[in-house]
Amino acid sequence: MPSGSSTPSGSDSKRQRVLPVPKTVASLRTFEPDSSIVSDIIPSPNHGERNKGRQPDMIVLHYTGMPDVEGALARLCTAGSEVSAHYVVLEDGRIVQCVPEAKRAWHAGVSSWAGEDDINSCSIGIEIINRGHDWGYPEFPLRQIAAVIALCRGIMLRRKVPAHRVLGHSDVAPARKKDPGEKFPWHSLANSGVGHWVTPAPIVRGETLMLGTISDAVLSMQQALARYGYGVPLTGKYDAATLEVVTAFQRHFRPARLDGVADHSTLSTLQALLASLPAEGTTVASK
Repeated sequence: MPSGSSTPSGSDSKRQRVLPVPKTVASLRTFEPDSSIVSDIIPSPNHGERNKGRQPDMIVLHYTGMPDVEGALARLCTAGSEVSAHYVVLEDGRIVQCVPEAKRAWHAGVSSWAGEDDINSCSIGIEIINRGHDWGYPEFPLRQIAAVIALCRGIMLRRKVPAHRVLGHSDVAPARKKDPGEKFPWHSLANSGVGHWVTPAPIVRGETLMLGTISDAVLSMQQALARYGYGVPLTGKYDAATLEVVTAFQRHFRPARLDGVADHSTLSTLQALLASLPAEGTTVASK
């Protein structure tokens, strides 16, 4: 399969490429995979200890956002890049492990969720090979999504990760990130028990909350987003930070329109998600 292609076809679909192992990892000690469905180990030096012994109870999904597999693996596994992930899922469905689950990989960066701001310490990071928005943003192949689902299900079982704590990078870092993006089939994952999802409310005409609005309704929306887990200021003003969070919410849960405007569809979908959370799943923010 050519580097960076979205879906193989014909006889190429049955042909597996030899994985490009970065030269810099040749001397690194390998380790036993945490998952039985891992096909390759390519160790990354970019990891550390989880702070205060924090055990991971969250999964964060990313796309690599680079033109090809070689570049993505090189960046994730090269000392000095200061980025890594526990797993990489290739387009053909193969799964590479780069960091043991017990270690703290460097995948989330500056981020927060449900009052925690060291997401790297409380999560497992999974990078999905996809060129991303800057390189054409292809669809995710079915075999790749099937592998993501299988990998996540195993992690959720081992680590007791609740469905609502399977998130995208854009959820925990809405001001900086778009991945895995609006084309990522969250509904398919949820149908297999991975992630939290409700059918988005239909987009209809009606009153909206938008940038610049100052009202109790804005504060109520901000409080609802914070209860779900998003890091949003509770000010009652629809500012730039609120716009970024609403857009991130839409990218994950209402991808039909990404405009950062809190319309009836967005607000109703948010309320439906909150209503379907387990009692311990909501977070009361105090910002």
